[in-house]
Amino acid sequence: MEPVTIEKEIVKDLSFKQPIEFEQQSDIHLKLEEATRLGNGYHHKVGIIFHDDEGLKRVNTTIWATGQKYICLKGGMWIPIDHIVELKF
Repeated sequence: MEPVTIEKEIVKDLSFKQPIEFEQQSDIHLKLEEATRLGNGYHHKVGIIFHDDEGLKRVNTTIWATGQKYICLKGGMWIPIDHIVELKF
């Protein structure tokens, strides 16, 4: 299944209430930390492929912060880490 590419401004309107079962990249937390460093230091964008309640999405943006359960995008938009399938550098 191919993800639908969306603009980062749409993320605030998405719902993440449904539990999703999928195979996540095994080193997702390491990649999130690297993407956060690149986003803060160099404003480097990454492709974030994730599930919301409607299906698979992709957004190309910078990650400003990585927490225990969520990542923060510019503008205070959040994506739960347990819904992220993979990152594309």
